[in-house]
Amino acid sequence: MSGIASYTLRVARTARVEIAGDPRSASELWILLHGYAQTAAEFLAQCSPLAREQRVLVAPEALSRFYRRGSSGPIGASWMTREARDAEIADYVEYLDGVARWCERELGVASRPAILGFSQGAATAWRWAMLGETRPSRILSVGGGIPPDLELSTRRAQLEGLCVDIVRGRDDAYHTAEWLERDRARLAELRISCDVHEFDGAHVLDAATLAAL
Repeated sequence: MSGIASYTLRVARTARVEIAGDPRSASELWILLHGYAQTAAEFLAQCSPLAREQRVLVAPEALSRFYRRGSSGPIGASWMTREARDAEIADYVEYLDGVARWCERELGVASRPAILGFSQGAATAWRWAMLGETRPSRILSVGGGIPPDLELSTRRAQLEGLCVDIVRGRDDAYHTAEWLERDRARLAELRISCDVHEFDGAHVLDAATLAAL
């Protein structure tokens, strides 16, 4: 068939953001990025051990929602797929920068955020921290690591002063020990230290470990 062409265009989207904590008394902003097939609300509930009086927790929801099983039932969301991946990455980086600006404008919380990402959200957190305009104070990579295709050596400015925590279940078949060591080596090459926290468990959020963070 001839005469067929593919185009892209920018469109506006409506995003959902879940919040816990009182912004009026908060001095810390934590932005929480959920994993594949999760929603912001359920992820925020799982992150409740992070709650502190001085902390506001903000969980943006990824823009691509889908039915987890077939064509009905529970709904989850995804940050990206392999289809048009560069555009999807650029879109969510811009979206998350917008969330950070919204937190400052509407919530009055202007501190450099700590970013916690779980699983797919961990890769999302790293890409946002390295490619976006927002300068986080801390990145907590839980059940996932630095995307292999993300070049760190050209982004020293973004890494300067960044506190890095890597959290892994010892039985996590997805976030393997080899991946953890590879990430630690990549950071060490750039003289960026990181704290590693391991717990007895698999590919999950561990409440006791979150509370300790």
